[in-house]
Amino acid sequence: MNQAVAPHLVTEVPGPRAREHVDYDHTWSSPSLPRAYPFVPVRGQGATVEDIDGNIFVDFCAGIAVNSTGHSHTAVIEAITKQAEKLVHYSASDFYPPIYAQMCEAIAATAPISGALRVYLGNSGAEAVEAALKLARKATGRYAVVSFLGGFHGRTMGAVTLTASKASYHAGIAPLVNGVYHAPYGHASDLAWFDEVLFDKIVPADEVAAIFLEPVQGEGGYIVPEAGFVQGLRELCDRHGILLIADEIQSGAGRTGKMWAIEHFGVEPDILLSAKGIASGMPLSAMVARASIMEAWAKGAHGSTYGGNPVACAAALATIEQLQDGLIDNAAA
Repeated sequence: MNQAVAPHLVTEVPGPRAREHVDYDHTWSSPSLPRAYPFVPVRGQGATVEDIDGNIFVDFCAGIAVNSTGHSHTAVIEAITKQAEKLVHYSASDFYPPIYAQMCEAIAATAPISGALRVYLGNSGAEAVEAALKLARKATGRYAVVSFLGGFHGRTMGAVTLTASKASYHAGIAPLVNGVYHAPYGHASDLAWFDEVLFDKIVPADEVAAIFLEPVQGEGGYIVPEAGFVQGLRELCDRHGILLIADEIQSGAGRTGKMWAIEHFGVEPDILLSAKGIASGMPLSAMVARASIMEAWAKGAHGSTYGGNPVACAAALATIEQLQDGLIDNAAA
């Protein structure tokens, strides 16, 4: 595929083969999928993607904020191939594939959290959010959690309860997870809501386990919080013994010009969540936490058959290397 010619259209959009495939897909796939556009991708290279009719586009979607190194980066493909030739899968929940611990160490080294850290690997952002919800409640012995209006954290039951970007995500599935509250987002003055409303009228501060924060809101409108907001949240959490969880699933992996968006605010979270761009399109997520927090989990408290799959870990290790070898600097330029 010749990237130099993009965009290059050879049919109307969607083309005849795309329309035919969309009809076929709708026969078999779940109607729950949002499917924003009738686009049928078949091949990608760098920043371009080709559809089933041979139309070539400059890709600003990137697999929904996933392809952080572009399509089919040679270093990522090489890492995937080498690992697949040795071992496609072995579950790290029950055994010790070496690349699992290597990936844990590598992502911990990037996290803006001081002190000893431990890492849990899953398959998707929503899985990381669910793991963090479980861990926060276990580690603190508290039940309540807070997220923000406009926030998106996933579509599994706990994650979608934390989500407050579209009412349609909650339609027809009540009851949602108990003990979740939604705060206003982004202005330093919004922080008064915690003391004046939540802690005073709804739930005591000493029963709140964690606050889930997107350092830059994604689906809520790509909102960068104003100066003092994130710093004020850290101070509030410190004052009340509440864990600050940075959901960097969309904002992380270098796309803000730093590895993690929360670094722009000079604040350390207690737990950091990653997925999407961390593995260039392979299914992988990570929860990085202070060791003292994650060690609240006993053996067998949480696990995943596929989480930290060796091939996905290989892709992620190559991705981190590429991000640190100039792509983050390019995003910052």
